[in-house]
Amino acid sequence: MKIDNLKIFSGRANPDLAKKICAHLSAPLGSVVTETFPDSETYVQILDHIRGDDVFIIQPTCRPTNDNLMELLIMIDAARRASASRITAVVPFFGYARQDRKDKPGVPITSKLVSNLLVAAKIDRILTLDLHAQQIPGFFDIPCDHLYSSPVIYDYLKKNMDISNLTVFSPDVGGLKRAQSFSKLFECPLGFIAKRRVSAEHVEASNLVGEVEGKDILLVDDMTETAGTLVAAAKLLRERNPKSVRAAVSHAVLTDKAYERLSDGLLDELIVTDSTPPSPKYADYPITVLSVAPLLAEAILRVHNNMSVTSLFKIKGF
Repeated sequence: MKIDNLKIFSGRANPDLAKKICAHLSAPLGSVVTETFPDSETYVQILDHIRGDDVFIIQPTCRPTNDNLMELLIMIDAARRASASRITAVVPFFGYARQDRKDKPGVPITSKLVSNLLVAAKIDRILTLDLHAQQIPGFFDIPCDHLYSSPVIYDYLKKNMDISNLTVFSPDVGGLKRAQSFSKLFECPLGFIAKRRVSAEHVEASNLVGEVEGKDILLVDDMTETAGTLVAAAKLLRERNPKSVRAAVSHAVLTDKAYERLSDGLLDELIVTDSTPPSPKYADYPITVLSVAPLLAEAILRVHNNMSVTSLFKIKGF
């Protein structure tokens, strides 16, 4: 597949991921200046000539969310004013995805607002990974390629453990569909845990359904921040004598509270991706980082060549 007129740029949110993507494509990372003025305003200048080019801007909107989102919008505007023929926002982690519905009076649907902002900035399409809610692609009035990290997680687990003894669990009822997809992928039993959220940082797991004793348990979720849901689920599972308890999440935006909880040893392994920049702290915890760079690189190449992305990542159960 050709890479003529393909230009890739990165914001400051996760430049290492962008470099890995470019390495897989054997393409250079574009030159761009991004700075923050003393008054906290963001400055962007694209140094490469991109008139008539197919431009991909890689920028997850992870912490600091507002800064990274604004930087993405400014980079899009810079590329548009430099006469790029097509602009694709590659957003491996889509911030504000959990604010996807109006669940109480007087609250916004912020993920829809962010979608509107990106469309208003005049991107032509968006490429993203493991969105929190399945309705979010419908918030965009442009093409949205929604990828899944499941092939990356599947390959890792198949090489590193006996999947014949696996039971996949959802740590809450809301993630049951995701867990069901993984159980079909691994052809293994499915379970779920009922939880009650006490506060933003505290969760109580009250009951579970599924095979646990003597099993290798895999908890699956789209993201974790405080690890409250995962650790509460692991604690309940440990009472049923499993062989091991692992968790696989696509996006890790871990806080200090999460590291404190992971120190308790209730999880044998936390498997995450580099959709957000891995922290140096990971080395002190049982955290395994899998790269989604090959996945995103192949998707970028297919978008550039106007080929199907859906068919490439369609695997059994998804």
